[in-house]
This record gives sequence, structure tokens and C-alpha cells, in this order.
Amino acid sequence: MLVQAARSMRTVLSRNLLESGLYAGQDGVMLALAETDGLTAGVLAMKLGVKAPTMTRTIGRMEAQGFLERRADDEDARLTKVYLTTLGRDRLQTIAEAGKTSEDMATKGLTEKQIKTLMKLLRAVDGNLQSTAAAE
Repeated sequence: MLVQAARSMRTVLSRNLLESGLYAGQDGVMLALAETDGLTAGVLAMKLGVKAPTMTRTIGRMEAQGFLERRADDEDARLTKVYLTTLGRDRLQTIAEAGKTSEDMATKGLTEKQIKTLMKLLRAVDGNLQSTAAAE
């Protein structure tokens, strides 16, 4: 059920983001860069749990869409870092709104207490999965 709920949530979120020109997975890239702008593709891939070639393709697509730009690192020109553009930053509010709409749909009919319990349990599940992944 957890996997199915996660898939359903991702589908709804993707649908809610589509209007803004964003595709599945791009929201995570933008949120990671909003938190720490100027990351390498490898660091982004690790943070988001995807393979480096997948991240490179995603960055290329998002750069073509105008959401991101790649620049040589100021201190080490061998490194290329990824930054949000003004257009990318402008989409952060849209991502937040799409996330909120999706969460509201997912928790419809649940009490505040049930939602708090659900969030606590999901954090525990996520922590378990992340510690397992880190141990590999």
C-alpha cells in the first residue's frame, strides 16, 4: 500500500506541475537547488537518489527549458555547477502550491490528529529507508 500511495501521490503531483512546464522529478532538482544553489550533477543525483546519467539528462532538459544554468566553478574550473535561473526561481512558488494541493487531496477526510500521526509514521519509514540505503 505504501508503494501504491507513493505512486499515486507522484502521479497527482506531476499532473499538478504540468501546467507550469515542469515534469516529474524536476521539482526535486529545483527544491534541492533552492536549498543550496550551485551543486554539481553528482551531488544532485546523490541527494535525489538517482543515477548520474539520469541527472545529467534531467539537467540538460531543464537548462533547455530555461529553469537552470550550468557554470564552471569559481574555485575549480574543472567542476561544473548547476544554478537556478530567474525563471527557475519564479517556479518555486508553483512547486510549493502543487505540493500543497497534492497533500490536501491525499489527506482529504483525515482529522488533524490522523494527519500528524501519518506524518510521524512516514518520517519513520523514510528514516528507515534512508539509513538502509546509506548502509549499502
